[in-house]
Amino acid sequence: MTAFILRRSLQSLVVLFVMSLLVFGGVNMVGDPVDMLINPEADQMEIDRVIRDLGLDRPVTEQYWYFLVNAFKGELGRSFIFGEPALKLIIQRMPATMELALFSLLLAVIFGIPLGVYAGLKPEAKLSRTIMAGSILGFSMPTFWVGILLIMFFSVNLGWFPSTGRGETATYFGITSSIFTADGLSHLFLPAFNLALFKLSSVIRLARAGTREIILQDYIKFARAKGVQESRVIRVHLLKNIMIPIVTVIGLEFGSLIAFSTVTETVFAWPGMGKLIIDSIYNLDRPIIVAYLMIIVLIFVTLNLVVDILYSFLDPRVRIKGAK
Repeated sequence: MTAFILRRSLQSLVVLFVMSLLVFGGVNMVGDPVDMLINPEADQMEIDRVIRDLGLDRPVTEQYWYFLVNAFKGELGRSFIFGEPALKLIIQRMPATMELALFSLLLAVIFGIPLGVYAGLKPEAKLSRTIMAGSILGFSMPTFWVGILLIMFFSVNLGWFPSTGRGETATYFGITSSIFTADGLSHLFLPAFNLALFKLSSVIRLARAGTREIILQDYIKFARAKGVQESRVIRVHLLKNIMIPIVTVIGLEFGSLIAFSTVTETVFAWPGMGKLIIDSIYNLDRPIIVAYLMIIVLIFVTLNLVVDILYSFLDPRVRIKGAK
C-alpha cells in the first residue's frame, strides 16, 4: 500500500506540472488584464508602469519559471485586483464552497441510495417509475433555471428560505461553518438542494442499476432460500456490493461539486470559490484563475487517490492486486 501511494503521488506531481503548463499558457493567451485595471484615459507612461509592476513586461517563459519557483514555496501569485496573495483569497472562500459541496453530497447520498435500491427491488411499482422519471428530470433541467425557480417559489412566494448569502456562522472545534446555526442552515438549503439535484439523479440510477444486477446473483438467491430476513439480505449482501461503483462516482462527483459550483454560487450569491473565480475571469485576474485551477486539480488528484484506497477495503480483488 505504501508503494502504491508513493507511485500515485509521483504521478500526481506529473499531472500537476502538465496542468500548470497548460493553465498558465492558456490564461496568458486570453485578453490583457491591464485594460481592466487602468483608467481608459491613462497615458502610455502610466500603462507601462502598471505592466512593469505586475511583471507582465517579462517573457511568458520567464513568468512561468517564477510561478513554478514560487509555487514550491507555497505562493501562487498576488491578485491583480485585490493586491493580496491569490492562495489566501481562495482559502478564505474555500470553507463556504466545501460546506455547500458536502451538504449537497450528503443530500444526494442519503436520499439517492435508498430511492435507487427501492426502484431496483420493485421496478414495476408506480413509486419506482415515479422515482426514475424524477431522476430524468434531475438530469434534464439546467442548474441556473432550477435555482431561479427555487428562489421564486420558496423565497419570494412562500418566504420559507433566504434567497442569497451564507447566513450566520459559528465556530466549533476550530471549524467555522454556517451548518452550526439555524440561520446558516436556512441559507444553505436552497443552494445545496439545487447543486445536489443532478448528483441525486446520478446516485439513484447507479443504485438502481447495481441493485438490478446484484439481485440476480446466486448468493442473493441462496440467502433468501435459507430464510435470511430480507432486510439483512439488502443490508449485508446487496448494499456492500453496489457500493463499489457508487463510491467511485461519489468521489469524482464530490470533486465536480467543488469545481463546478460556480453557477449555483452565482445564482444564490454564495460567497465561495466559484463566485470568486467568475469575478476573476470577468476581470482577467490571472493569478487567482491559475491558483484556483491548480487547487481544483490537486483536489481531483487527491480524491482519486482516496477512492482507490477505499476500493482496497470494499473489494478484496483490488487489495490483492495492490499488494503485488
